[in-house]
Amino acid sequence: MKTRSVLIIDDEPLMRLSMVDALRAVGYEVEEASAGDEGIHKLQGNRFDLIITDLRLPRKDGIQVVQACKQYSPGTEVIVITAHGSVDTAVQAMKLGAHDYITKPFSMEELLLIVDRATKVIALRQENDALRQELEGKFCIDGFVGKSACMREVLEKVKLVAASDATVLISGESGTGKEVVANAIHRNSPRRDQALIKVSCAALPETLLEAELFGHEKGAFTGALKQRRGRFELAHKGTLFLDEIGDISPVVQVKLLRVLQERQFERVGGNETIHTDVRLVCATQKDLKKAVEEGRFREDLYYRLNVVPVHLPPLRDRKEDILPLAEHFLHLSARRGQRTVKGLSAQAREMLLRYSFPGNVRELENIVERAVALAQRHDEIQVWDLCGQSNCPFLGGTWQESCGFCQEGLVPNPGTRREQTATTLAQAREHFERDYILSILHQTGWSKTLAAKALGLSRKALWEKCKRYGISTAEESDEEEGA
Repeated sequence: MKTRSVLIIDDEPLMRLSMVDALRAVGYEVEEASAGDEGIHKLQGNRFDLIITDLRLPRKDGIQVVQACKQYSPGTEVIVITAHGSVDTAVQAMKLGAHDYITKPFSMEELLLIVDRATKVIALRQENDALRQELEGKFCIDGFVGKSACMREVLEKVKLVAASDATVLISGESGTGKEVVANAIHRNSPRRDQALIKVSCAALPETLLEAELFGHEKGAFTGALKQRRGRFELAHKGTLFLDEIGDISPVVQVKLLRVLQERQFERVGGNETIHTDVRLVCATQKDLKKAVEEGRFREDLYYRLNVVPVHLPPLRDRKEDILPLAEHFLHLSARRGQRTVKGLSAQAREMLLRYSFPGNVRELENIVERAVALAQRHDEIQVWDLCGQSNCPFLGGTWQESCGFCQEGLVPNPGTRREQTATTLAQAREHFERDYILSILHQTGWSKTLAAKALGLSRKALWEKCKRYGISTAEESDEEEGA
């Protein structure tokens, strides 16, 4: 049984000592204070299960102690000690949230009885809180991080559908997290203690996919040296996740439709009918409705699969999820790699928000993992860590064809000189000056304050040069800074 902690606040030394001894004798952990402000200070720095306080105290009275307790530790119960003629004040304290009161003079046995009742209330409340948290925590999605309205809607739908056996069709671009959602549906379903079997339909040709799903008998085809159970058999009583369902051939579509309709099938090359009890979850990055219209996907199968549709929007359409996801991946990568990286710099955060992420959440995870591994500073990820190129443009290097940031123009090439068309020394000087300013701006993460300091210019002078040389991106960045 948990040892309860008690704080006693009383300015009478003998009374305080008697209560401390009595409570410690029956196993409580006890701290004491002789004034109200001292007690409130201890309350702010520690967590107590119970506070016993006199109403009349120097500097801060018992009413103020009750108010402070509800502010700093609302889960702590308070028992107030009052003189015979001030019961009204004790009632006032209870209205403010005190659990009970005891009137002087009292015996230690009477105090222990009230304390025992209070600790039973505390134990019951904590048990209820634990049960509530357990019930709420039964639904969890590892890696499912997002505060956007569209993702909250997805989460609510997944919570509802997880408890049923309905077939789910998860759609969305590659890298949006379809498998994460499939995992969550299984883990929070009544089938959670059974197998979750996964098949990538795009990774196998038609003949192998059919055998993979339904199994095969010995000698069914060349190389079938023994009987093999298929994924539908292995997933019996559990969940089968078919990824890229839009890539299955017409032959496999027919067989899959039969399984969904009749809950039975035969192995390839076999005659024995096998019954199956499987919850099916499918995913696709293709537009199956369009495939039906074009005759590439069976309409009856589409409606069998699309019982509960769950669409995951691309990351570019939910920008508010980028930074929470980045922080999540950063902490995971730092922990795995035993790095001390704590967060993203302001410039790095801005860089991520400006990027379109064609590879969606998967690309963001890879970028952050790489940045943590290559971080030149161990406390914070910088923009050049995100780029991750050996010849990083942020450090004065060249534009990189393999870098998404470069391709989208977020990292203009500061080091590669434009084709020189200068015919005079003044024009050549201007070309050099423009390229050099661009290089410094990249190195400072487009901070005009830092760039101006590095260039030995005032902010106004730098702004005028940027305007003169048409460095519009820098102007926009600075206007955002000023806003």
